[in-house]
Amino acid sequence: MTDRAEKPLKILISGQHGQVSQALQKSLADLGELVVLGRDQLDLNDPLAVIDRVQAVQPDLIINAAAYTAVDQAETDATAAFQINAMSAGVFAQQAEELGIPLVHYSTDYVFDGSKQSPYTEEDEPKPLGVYGASKLTGEQAISAIGGQHLILRTSWVYSTVGRNFLLTMQRLLQERDELNVVADQIGAPTWAGTIAQSTRQLIERWRSGNPGVWGTYHLTASGETSWFGFAEAIGQELIKNGKKCATLHPIPSSAYPTPAPRPLNSRLDCSRLQSEWGVQQTDWHSALLQCLSEQR
Repeated sequence: MTDRAEKPLKILISGQHGQVSQALQKSLADLGELVVLGRDQLDLNDPLAVIDRVQAVQPDLIINAAAYTAVDQAETDATAAFQINAMSAGVFAQQAEELGIPLVHYSTDYVFDGSKQSPYTEEDEPKPLGVYGASKLTGEQAISAIGGQHLILRTSWVYSTVGRNFLLTMQRLLQERDELNVVADQIGAPTWAGTIAQSTRQLIERWRSGNPGVWGTYHLTASGETSWFGFAEAIGQELIKNGKKCATLHPIPSSAYPTPAPRPLNSRLDCSRLQSEWGVQQTDWHSALLQCLSEQR
């Protein structure tokens, strides 16, 4: 074990109220001092403000959990999406390299177009379908170009008991309506924000041990796969178990539910590299859902 493994860390977390940031604040609380910077404390549209804040904090580790995640809105708000998802990511990477510290950054399945028939690996060529995916890919490229100690963690279908997400929307709609149509031809892995935070902690502990894996880009989702319809069914089953009302669900194709930004039909990400390089293995999506719901009750 190294000295780093013993001393408390000062961790700068960008983003404050997002799902992943809130999960990180719980999971990493005992590792040292968490400097959590939300919109009121840090303007990600201003590179100089980001630089000044990082230099003032002098962290041991930066975790960039802030993101522009309004997928459809990004189609008409590209400037903001690229400022937050790409430009600020590059600034954080530059600062981490200058300070000689690691950067953990979260990306998305939306960097792929979803046309592949099997799960995507880190070697597959990204081809985003919309502005959101393109902005996240540009952020990845900015970080990779700077190099240094960095982990770009691509995840998918993130949900939790806070904020806006599929879980909370379905819980509400399934109890409000008698029938509900849900897309059944998009396949991926619903990933609990708590899983992402727990995995991030494992990665930090591996780095602190003095024996990190290879820095770079990795896939980090729950294991297993389902459709949005299958995810909705699982949420509905838990409502019924708890004696609550649940609408009748009907599967529909994506073509029957058009959105401003097209979604990839295949969002499956192969996470085996994260396990082999860093020893981080994921829980299956359904078990993670039940763990998430147990915290909600």
